[in-house]
Amino acid sequence: MIVALLNQKGGVGKTTLALHLAGRWAGKGRRVTLVDADPQGSALDWSEARAASNGARRFGVIGLARETLHRELPALAADVDHLIIDGAPRTTGLARSALLAADVVLVPATPSPLDGWASAEMLQLIEEARVFRPDLVARLVLNRCASGTVIARETAAALEAHDPPLLNSRIGQRVIFAQAASTGSLVDELDPGCLAAAEIAALASEVEALQP
Repeated sequence: MIVALLNQKGGVGKTTLALHLAGRWAGKGRRVTLVDADPQGSALDWSEARAASNGARRFGVIGLARETLHRELPALAADVDHLIIDGAPRTTGLARSALLAADVVLVPATPSPLDGWASAEMLQLIEEARVFRPDLVARLVLNRCASGTVIARETAAALEAHDPPLLNSRIGQRVIFAQAASTGSLVDELDPGCLAAAEIAALASEVEALQP
C-alpha cells in the first residue's frame, strides 16, 4: 500500500502525519518505509535526530525528491507492507509523480480561514491523476485542530459532502508533536496514553481501511 501525503500549501503538517503513520504501522509489526520527497528533508532530519539520540529504528526513511517517483517506487513497495510518501509543497512535478505512484493520497488541511480546506491546485492535480489512475483513493484530513473551536466545527461541516471526502479522524494541535519532532521521537514513545497517540491510531486504522 502506497500512501502519499500531499498539499501544495506548506505548513499543514504533512511530515508529522507521515512520520506518525509510519510509526504506528511499524509498531504493529508492519514493514514500513517512508520516502522523503520534500527537498527540505524534514523527515530525514527527524531520522538523523533519532539516530543521534540512539532511538530504536522502527522504519526506514529515504530521500527521493525527484519527479520519477511513479517509476521508482513500485520496486520499493514490493518489499514492504506500507510505503509512505512525504510530499513537498509548491512542487507540481513531484506531486504529479507521487499521485501516479500512490494507492491512497491524503491531503492534510488546517481549519483556518486563511488556508481554506485545501489548495485548489492540489485538488486539480488529483483530478488530473485520476485520468490515468481512476482507482486512486483521495481523502482530506483535518490536522492541527484546536479542540472545540468554532472554525474547526465549521470547516468539518463545510466538507461533509466534499470530494475528496473528509476522514472522520481529526488530529489536534498538541505540543507533544513538536516535542517529538525535535528529539526524533514519536508521540506514543513520549506518552503512550496521550490523546495525540490515540488520534494517530484512529487515523492509521481509518487510512488502512481505504486500501483498494
